[in-house]
Amino acid sequence: MVIPVHDVNPTRRTPWVTYALIVANVVAFLSMPGIAGSVTGGSTLAELCRLEAFTEQYALVPRELIHGQLPPLVPTGEAGLGLRGPGCVLGPPAYDKWPVLSVLTSMFLHGSWLHLLGNLLFLFIFGNNVEDRMGHVGFLLFYVVCGYAAGYGFALLNSSSTTPLIGASGAIAGVLGAYLVLYPRARVWVLVPFLVFLPLRLPAWVVLGLWFVLQALYSAGEAVTEAGTVAYTAHVIGFVTGMLIAWPLKPGTPPPPEPGGILFGRQARRPSW
Repeated sequence: MVIPVHDVNPTRRTPWVTYALIVANVVAFLSMPGIAGSVTGGSTLAELCRLEAFTEQYALVPRELIHGQLPPLVPTGEAGLGLRGPGCVLGPPAYDKWPVLSVLTSMFLHGSWLHLLGNLLFLFIFGNNVEDRMGHVGFLLFYVVCGYAAGYGFALLNSSSTTPLIGASGAIAGVLGAYLVLYPRARVWVLVPFLVFLPLRLPAWVVLGLWFVLQALYSAGEAVTEAGTVAYTAHVIGFVTGMLIAWPLKPGTPPPPEPGGILFGRQARRPSW
């Protein structure tokens, strides 16, 4: 798996929406109860129970979204002692949850720092050019639509699942799909793990095409990983949605600049005549 670090594709305007989405994701993540303890590895049972209750309330749950019914018992956020030992107390929902709105709130929650930073890295590198092409308002609407398409698509394919789904991956996958359509020849600097991290400059169609193929292969064998926080099927649906929405914009999209002879981080020396 390659790690993108920078693309050679300048923008004409400041990507304020991309920056705002990054900040919103970080703020939402830090607002999740028990996150500080999870970073240091010192989460208490009470913190874990509060986090579980918070996630249950604001995450996308496929069964709730498709059938519109809340479960009779949910985590209350309190720790207690039961017949099987310490655990989280269950009780009737003390909140009114709108499953349709939970698709939006789930897009700003993440299960770990690695999950968050990985998503934001892709959004930072590829979101600015897509926003530059679509405009600020258009890009924001595009981002939300891709997130909803990914969430609903995953829920329809897993309508009986009660596992909470969180993360911006579906929406960001839509950004990647749009970038692939609009700028397939743009050069992207990546790090390839081969004994050490080897820097390479590859076309976007190679980097994002490989990413999509891996997501499709993973989704064929396993729908959810990392305890329900990452859904490969949602990635695939979001990516395809982004491609379809961006396709009408392709004819008027200016091509990215030529690489200029840069190879492996150095300026290629021109031969003298």
